[in-house]
Amino acid sequence: MDTADAQANPHVLASGDQRTSIGRVLDRVERVLGFAVDATAAVLLLIDIVLLAWAVTARYVLNVPVTWIEELAALIFLWFGMLGVASALRRGIHMRLSFILSRMAAERRTRFETVANVILLIFLAKLVRPTLELIELNHIITSPNLGIPGSVAPTATAISVVLMTVFLLIRMWRAMTPAAFALSLGTAVVVGVALELTPPFMMDLGNINLVIFFGIGVMALIAIGVPIAFSFGTATLFYFLLTTDLPLMVIVGRINEGMSHFILLTIPLFIFLGIQIQYTGMAKSMIDFVAALIGNARGGLSYVMLCAMYLVSGISGAKAADMAAIGPILSPAMKDRGVKEGDIAALLAVSAAAAETIPPSLVLIIIGSVTGISIAALFVGGLVPAVVCMLALAAVVFIRSRGERRGTAKRDMRVIGKTFIVAIPALALPLIIRAAVLEGVATATEVAVIGIAYVAVVGTVMMRGISLRRMAEMLVETIAMSGAIMIIIALAGAMSWALTQSGFAQTLVDFMTNLPGGKAGFLIVSIIAFIVFGSILEGIPAIVLFGPLLVPAAQSLGVHPVQYAMVVLLSMGLGLFSPPFGYGYYTACAVARVSPDEAMWNMVPYLAALFLAIVIIAIFPWLSIGFL
Repeated sequence: MDTADAQANPHVLASGDQRTSIGRVLDRVERVLGFAVDATAAVLLLIDIVLLAWAVTARYVLNVPVTWIEELAALIFLWFGMLGVASALRRGIHMRLSFILSRMAAERRTRFETVANVILLIFLAKLVRPTLELIELNHIITSPNLGIPGSVAPTATAISVVLMTVFLLIRMWRAMTPAAFALSLGTAVVVGVALELTPPFMMDLGNINLVIFFGIGVMALIAIGVPIAFSFGTATLFYFLLTTDLPLMVIVGRINEGMSHFILLTIPLFIFLGIQIQYTGMAKSMIDFVAALIGNARGGLSYVMLCAMYLVSGISGAKAADMAAIGPILSPAMKDRGVKEGDIAALLAVSAAAAETIPPSLVLIIIGSVTGISIAALFVGGLVPAVVCMLALAAVVFIRSRGERRGTAKRDMRVIGKTFIVAIPALALPLIIRAAVLEGVATATEVAVIGIAYVAVVGTVMMRGISLRRMAEMLVETIAMSGAIMIIIALAGAMSWALTQSGFAQTLVDFMTNLPGGKAGFLIVSIIAFIVFGSILEGIPAIVLFGPLLVPAAQSLGVHPVQYAMVVLLSMGLGLFSPPFGYGYYTACAVARVSPDEAMWNMVPYLAALFLAIVIIAIFPWLSIGFL
């Protein structure tokens, strides 16, 4: 605005100055709160790691088990997990479907994002009172070993809900004009009050409500950009309010329960371990060795990518971490060899999907925790199916690399020997992890702690120390990623519970078990269904929602639960990394720095090979259960 405009419209200038002033205050509030959340959560995570390390030392070295640590560690896990949910919202890393929004005109996209924010605000506001009621109700209950009041756990949920509300309001203020912000806030208040006063008038619709809320409702919320976890939560909230007399405390209770299972503590531990191996350079040392060994052959670097994905997946357990560790190292060299950019991104994406069952994959831990399948059995059963998938992809690489140049340098045994010596500590880590779990020496949680300690010592020697600043960054990154994953598990669990109580679970089981073709028909429909679920719902929500429902159905038809888990996870991974909806596909393109449009058609042969491998794994149970 120029001087003349300012003189003619002094109220506009004053309004702009006022908005800028408010914006500065809000920026300061967000920085202070964000720092407090991240610092507190990081310290709690570090305390949990130390406590668990102490428990492992006491058990295996001193032979004096400490029974109360698991109780305290689970409570601390709930607290840093809930703070991580708030941190993830502030950073905008909660999983959501952006494919539809990204193809809208800017003005229309803004309107839909505003609606999504208002819906999320209503959801958070409606959780406040039932959370406070749960705190009051549980206060008289104490934990068995330490006597901690039961109100401590839901207090973490209450604080997280308040923090998320504050961060969301700040984000909305930044993105809107004052008038639009006031209108959005007023709309949220009106809808919230209306929901409070509206009786459950839809009770008589019966199972139609399941289609309305958990079918059409969830898909609509996801399509307009509401994060997937909160789409589940919002649909469940509205289902409770409009179709039942159940108190909303049930939802809060399911959230707390979903965030406090001790076995799920393995997730942040393995995420932290994966970040560790990237920071310390251990992942790069493995890739350098494999590249020196086979990288000179025609298509060699593509084979290196497959081998590296198999090795690194055995350490980090997270697909995004795997791709981030491998893609930036190999992509430039592959381009120099003449590999098409689209092929690089395609192979990176599909190899990550093929590595879903390599222990200690997070999805193995999650499906084990929600279905009751032995995690040790899943770790054993996942190795051979992953080999089958990688061999199928290697066959495609062999065919497509016939016109590719070989490496210019000859294979040098001295380089191979040197890189092998450097890579020995890194190569030993997946062997230690797998051997400890598979032999029953330690639980998955304990193995994660052992791995963290191992990398801390070896990585410090290799990298000559890790600065406190970098350690803090690693802890904060772990917190945010863990929060984004854990809230999906919690809210998908609440939705799954509602579906079970409604009778849908039994209906689904009856339908699946009576499909034509018996076991074969059931597996075919499961493969197709989980490809779709993985593409639209993302992997973890699909597992939490449908795993507990379909695993018993598979068992009733004679399908071994471990084999079924392998088929489900690989199908889900295929969908997760398939364009145009698969979130993992766009992550792979971003890591490889390749346009998604350029890579899309290159995906077809690799996806076809992976699909064929899944069918083979479904036909031959021995591939999954032969070593159990």
